[in-house]
Amino acid sequence: MTTARREEILEAAVAVFAERGYRGTSFDAVAERAGLTRQGVLHYFPSRKKLLMGVLRFREELSREYLAADHADEDFPSQLAEVMAFDHKNPALAKVHSVLMAEGSVPGDPAREDIQAYVLGLREHTAERLAERYGDRLPSGLTPQAAATAVLMMIDGMQQQWVLCSQDQTDYPELMRDVLSVLLGTAPV
Repeated sequence: MTTARREEILEAAVAVFAERGYRGTSFDAVAERAGLTRQGVLHYFPSRKKLLMGVLRFREELSREYLAADHADEDFPSQLAEVMAFDHKNPALAKVHSVLMAEGSVPGDPAREDIQAYVLGLREHTAERLAERYGDRLPSGLTPQAAATAVLMMIDGMQQQWVLCSQDQTDYPELMRDVLSVLLGTAPV
């Protein structure tokens, strides 16, 4: 499996999922956007479920690479603000996240279990990072698990508001950094 071809497919899938949602995305649409045949896409992603999970992981990898390259030395609130800024520079990433989270909340949706597992895994990963950084209690007094839940809820809500109402508003990353600093107890006094 060539990494370049896989990434081309995932970039195409991000755009199609963002435009059409999980149910409205077909292998044919992704193949057309990627300049491949349906069989070409199926070679790399043999099911829509695998393609969905690939898109979610790809989005996460892009954010991590961006942070590692330019923002690894920043504090946690600033890092998450940079992830949001990166998403806003790449609106399809914010849109695909919002679309998939919304579809995953619908009972009986074919993607629900996968999206739920992804979110729970992301929450656990965030809690682990917070525990590594702060121990059993954050400066705010929250446990890493409680803070991780609140952080992800805030990110999801801010992303949805940005996608729905205010793509011209540019202060979301700064707002996120400031609110997270208060939530985590790391704001200057």
